[in-house]
Amino acid sequence: MLKYGGVFLVLLCVLECGTGLYFHIAETERKCFIDEIPDETTVLVNYKVELYDPRTGGFAQTRPGMGMHVEVRDPDDKMILSRVYSSEGRFSFTSHTPGEHVICLYSNSSSWFSGTQLRVHLDIHVSDHSIDYSNTAHKEKFTQLQLRLRQLLDQVEQITKEQNYQRYREERFRQTSESTNRRVFWWSLAQSVILLFMGAWQMRHLKSFFEAKKLV
Repeated sequence: MLKYGGVFLVLLCVLECGTGLYFHIAETERKCFIDEIPDETTVLVNYKVELYDPRTGGFAQTRPGMGMHVEVRDPDDKMILSRVYSSEGRFSFTSHTPGEHVICLYSNSSSWFSGTQLRVHLDIHVSDHSIDYSNTAHKEKFTQLQLRLRQLLDQVEQITKEQNYQRYREERFRQTSESTNRRVFWWSLAQSVILLFMGAWQMRHLKSFFEAKKLV
């Protein structure tokens, strides 16, 4: 499914987790991540880009105007998100199809600066970790008990989504296994038929040879 240059694949947690990491890329290089996500699940990504400073040998704030181009594709390779963001911020998307989603990032710099190295900090949150409950409590005027109940309900909903996704994966795996078993069976049967045919042909050829030589 991946058709991008310089693809960097990282398998991330799916249920109620966040993953923080950083990686180095050139300004024109593309990095992609694979995240297995259930359907109707919100993913929140925080990021920060730093520019290599050859004078200090470290990484500092990027120059004005530099940003990150973000692309997100679903398991059917359909574009969910394609947008240029600033050098630091966050973006989110909601999955509508269960399976492997591809998140790609690359800077909006021109090839003139392709030799400059960037450090990208990435923090990916899936499911209820992407919800700001403090903001929700303030808007909805929830009590502590109501807020906790809301969190539990969201967790139950996410667990249900994860169970449905695992059943979906199990069904896909079973279909793949059955298809593979059928192909192996028919291939073995075809090999057996060919071997029997070749054996019969060789026996007939040898019989004709012996009769021609008057050996039998």
